[in-house]
Amino acid sequence: MTELHGVVAGPAATPAQPGPSHDRPDRAAGEARVRELLGRMTIEEKIAQLVGFWEKEDGEAVAPLQGEFGDVGKLETFSRHGLGHLTRAYGTRPVDAAARAAWLWKFQADLVTGTRLGIPAIVHEECLTGLSAWKAATFPTPLAWGAAFDPELVTEMAAAIGASMRALGVHQGLSPVLDVIRDPRWGRVDECISEDPYLVGTVGTAYVRGLQSQGVHATLKHFVGYSASRAGRNFAPVHAGPRELADVLLLPFEMAILDGDARSVMHSYAEIDGVPVAADPTMLTDLLRERWGFDGTVVADYFGVAFLNLLHHVAVDHAEAAVQALTAGVDIELPTGDAYLTLVEAVRSGRLDEALVDRSVLRVLRQKLELGLLDATFTDEPVQSIDLDSPEHRAIARRLAEESIILVSNQEILPLPAGRRVAVIGPNADRQAALFGCYSFLNHVLAQHPDVETGIEVPTVLDAVRAEFGAELVSSAQGCDVDSDDRSGFGAAVAAASAADVAVLVVGDHAGLFGRGTVGEGCDRDDLELPGVQRELVERVLATGRPVVLVLLTGRPYAVGWALERCAAVVQAFFPGEEGAGAIAGVLSGRVNPSGKLPISLPASAGAQPYSYLHPALGEGNEVTNLATTPPASFGHGLSYTTFAHADLSVPATVPTDGTIRATVRVTNTGTVAGDDVVQLYGHDRVASVTRPVAQLLGYRRIHLAPGQSVTVELAVPTTRLAFSDRSLNRIVEPGDVDLWVGTSTQRDTAASTTLTGDPAPVTHSSPRWTTTLIH
Repeated sequence: MTELHGVVAGPAATPAQPGPSHDRPDRAAGEARVRELLGRMTIEEKIAQLVGFWEKEDGEAVAPLQGEFGDVGKLETFSRHGLGHLTRAYGTRPVDAAARAAWLWKFQADLVTGTRLGIPAIVHEECLTGLSAWKAATFPTPLAWGAAFDPELVTEMAAAIGASMRALGVHQGLSPVLDVIRDPRWGRVDECISEDPYLVGTVGTAYVRGLQSQGVHATLKHFVGYSASRAGRNFAPVHAGPRELADVLLLPFEMAILDGDARSVMHSYAEIDGVPVAADPTMLTDLLRERWGFDGTVVADYFGVAFLNLLHHVAVDHAEAAVQALTAGVDIELPTGDAYLTLVEAVRSGRLDEALVDRSVLRVLRQKLELGLLDATFTDEPVQSIDLDSPEHRAIARRLAEESIILVSNQEILPLPAGRRVAVIGPNADRQAALFGCYSFLNHVLAQHPDVETGIEVPTVLDAVRAEFGAELVSSAQGCDVDSDDRSGFGAAVAAASAADVAVLVVGDHAGLFGRGTVGEGCDRDDLELPGVQRELVERVLATGRPVVLVLLTGRPYAVGWALERCAAVVQAFFPGEEGAGAIAGVLSGRVNPSGKLPISLPASAGAQPYSYLHPALGEGNEVTNLATTPPASFGHGLSYTTFAHADLSVPATVPTDGTIRATVRVTNTGTVAGDDVVQLYGHDRVASVTRPVAQLLGYRRIHLAPGQSVTVELAVPTTRLAFSDRSLNRIVEPGDVDLWVGTSTQRDTAASTTLTGDPAPVTHSSPRWTTTLIH
């Protein structure tokens, strides 16, 4: 019998306690120390701890409206009173890691010996798909984490990322993204994990634990509501109600803070019902700190404080914006001090109570104490050489990529037998960047340095298919670009397909920033058709009569219901990283048995958005409307080269509203090859005081079964997994009948029901949130 708590190694019924990520110093002694230090600070030294510094050059645009902000001076002058954060020392441009580490150690040593208080800076970096630095391993994008349904592997990945960061003197990572996907037209979908808040919460918390196990603080972003922007447009207004906020959008943050002990939170750029989160004390102080007990730091999303003036127009200037943000609860302005440097004058003029400055400075000093920075001297030698893309990194990247590939449809063509002539066609067939998301170093930074080598080994899909099937059997043609009207390559693509036994069409996205891609930050879509003329290319190849295997290499799901009917097979790969091409080729050959599941429904059309499988009965579309929203493939769907039978779901007839639903299900590999199954348990509250989803993921477990092998999976579901905000916005578990099933969100392989009995049970922050699993 094996046991897995909360699907990942972690809490079953109580929040996780602080672990080895930051063995906190004795609280009383530590508090006395930071308060004594605060008492010796001038106002200039205090404000210095609340700002970052970003050494950037003209033309390096990796943040919104970056060009609108002027030069804040030289680092040496800027940090003369100390410094809170050093922004992206490794991730702003391609630099040699060892040389940069030597520079960083000297800079930190200078802060220790050359400033009055001798406090080093926190160094932060992006790390969503690996440390965003030159020659560092690049793992699959978060949508792929969601597709893998494997939090333990995500923990392992994050620990590897954290180890690299810590070795280089980096203390904080700006990940994970816990935004729940609400509209696939939004460009930042590729940074998100799923449309399901529980999957986001379990996988995101797994990432937090892994990163912080190495002494690097995780930063939860974007708190909160960012993904619910109107029509999927970046920065657009959010009109989510308090129930959607509490029951969907906030849930992953709550889990990562209460159960993962995340040490930092980044505010979102969003306004919710007219109030920007960066200026909202009800979010950043009342909820985050007073209700959840969060005691870490809140950092600004880049330029987010100044945006209160420039974009939201709720402040007359940067000085007023700074006062609003600090008062609301934003402790540190990133990437630099464009607004918070004005706080010195705000305090001296009496416009800001210095106690609010002290509140944030104490939080920063406590964080630096946890990280060991208050005792650091930087007299030790920095790393002389470091392999940021080691075999261990690549092995994790390979496993995660393989687990994330989703076989959406298969008309008995896959796996391809040896000896077939294969034409590999499409704009993403022979393009390294096609494997990576927008926050990968390759697409985020190297795209602006075209003369610099990639720095890591990245086989393309064409490379991998040649290695898998034999180069002599593989031909290729680009066909078209990702997003252009150029059809001049169609002829060569048709010729290649006609001369082959099967055509593998590799289509999809190019990740970029602010309009430089088809997906990514600031790269939203007003339709969900394949970009450019890619569908036309597929149609032309289909017309040859050759069987077509469509490989979608994307950062969002597209409306490809037509392809499920007409292509011989459809394979979905959400930016699978440096080992992703090999994983795709392995699925095509059968070396890898696909086991990924859709973390987000495939959309019916752009007009059907926003859509979530978590919709109430009227959210699907029926006789009351002529527009159905039914997705061609639903959340949790994914095929395999073997078959699994789910049978004999058993649950108690009654369960107290404050109890645990203990469900068991028999799972058998009824096929002829070994494979992984993701056992998914769903529930539906038949009648409630507010409308409830027709399906809701209650728990899951990835298992590996040999042919013919059968196991019993036990899922202990706290009734709080069925909790919701009632008409008075109190989180409760109501009595009543609940349907349960194992399958996918829309497919019921085996079903049962139970009745929750007793009075409505209130849900508190000490209530259990995680479903635990056992294998018998």
